[in-house]
Amino acid sequence: MGLHHALWAIGHRRGRHGFGGGPGPGFGGFGRGFMGGDDFPTGRKLSAAELQLVLLALLAEQPAHGYELIRLLEERSGGFYAPSPGMIYPSLTYLEEAGQAVVAQDGNRKLYTITDAGRAHLEAHRAQATLILETLARIGGRMSEVREAFAGMEGADPQASDELHEARHTLKHALLRNRGCTPGEARRIAAILKRATAEILGGKE
Repeated sequence: MGLHHALWAIGHRRGRHGFGGGPGPGFGGFGRGFMGGDDFPTGRKLSAAELQLVLLALLAEQPAHGYELIRLLEERSGGFYAPSPGMIYPSLTYLEEAGQAVVAQDGNRKLYTITDAGRAHLEAHRAQATLILETLARIGGRMSEVREAFAGMEGADPQASDELHEARHTLKHALLRNRGCTPGEARRIAAILKRATAEILGGKE
């Protein structure tokens, strides 16, 4: 459970700006707030417009079935983001109705392919699509690093693992509460963190 807490914390963003919202040119708040934060806020899911845009980006690479798109998003985010069929299929239906994707029967499954209209829409919002996919990839990379860092710890001593993750979580919240502090306070916090880093490294030598 400790590793789960660590992975959960990766997705917790420092900023106050959410993605929020539905369809529209701003794509739910992607912009300064999103780019300025750490990544996804806790429990945040893509809005309908954001998910539709990401699906177009994936379909632009190759036609795919609904479950393949779910798997691709899960793989690119290292397991952090795996939308349910209840999210994917309504978005695909919207893309089909909007003329941005076409559907062909492939056995007992539906194969989705992007249309010229879909490519034009994607190109008009290419920056947002790239931002989302890059963020998913970045989170996936961080999750892999955490898994490697704590590999074997939970099996060896679950209590110690949970204590470490709790300490990390407490530190994160302490830093959050001091956002916007004075320069003097920022220097004091930096000195504390440097001392803690030195002690951690010293304990390994």
